[in-house]
Amino acid sequence: MPDTLVVEEPLEIRLAGRPLSVTMRTPGNDFDLITGFLYAEGVIRAAADVAAMRYCADTDTFNVVDVTLAEEVLPPEVSVERSFYTTSACGVCGKTSIDAIRQRAPYDVRSDATVLDPEVLISLPETLRRAQRVFERTGGLHAAGLFDATGTLLVLREDVGRHNAVDKVIGWALKDGRLPLTGHVLLVSGRASFELTQKALLAGIPALAAVSAPSSLAAELAEESGMTLVGFLRGHSMNVYAGAERLKD
Repeated sequence: MPDTLVVEEPLEIRLAGRPLSVTMRTPGNDFDLITGFLYAEGVIRAAADVAAMRYCADTDTFNVVDVTLAEEVLPPEVSVERSFYTTSACGVCGKTSIDAIRQRAPYDVRSDATVLDPEVLISLPETLRRAQRVFERTGGLHAAGLFDATGTLLVLREDVGRHNAVDKVIGWALKDGRLPLTGHVLLVSGRASFELTQKALLAGIPALAAVSAPSSLAAELAEESGMTLVGFLRGHSMNVYAGAERLKD
């Protein structure tokens, strides 16, 4: 019996016709992905900073998207552009400075007074898994889900790249006018890397949970910023690496 394989294709992002980046992704919710990517890269700060976004007519695929920024938005400097191929597992490649990422966070998650019930956190992976329709068919996708403090799933995005899945979630939230995501939890189906932690921080998310392990740099960033970081969220157990004071009892 033949396997159903997850689709992986390149996505070229252009700004006013000028190539900015190429990333490998699973097609679907491309505009959310690009919005989240541009926000994480500091190219845009609000949904209104994008005047238009369209698939390019000069190609026979839906793998090239051209973005027109609003008139008042300055394009990124050449020195900070990620104008090269990146894999679907790419981390912070192309960044000029990790310290600059730490300093760009526009929201103070430490002041977020949300209290999280551990029993609610324990229920999140199963909720996420039940909603992963493509994963059920392929077994080859990462997922990111945005939950409120009661455990209600607000949005789920899947992608062959874990950072793409998170960009799709944050791009959706930015377009919907939801940032900062005060009182929310971001759950990722894999590990919690530094890049995923900084993406959550940039969106004002006070809690990041992962079914696998966090990296040391992710734990350091969470501790510094006042974010709750949970790893190995499986079954009826979890490890809390930062922000334990936000958990009930």
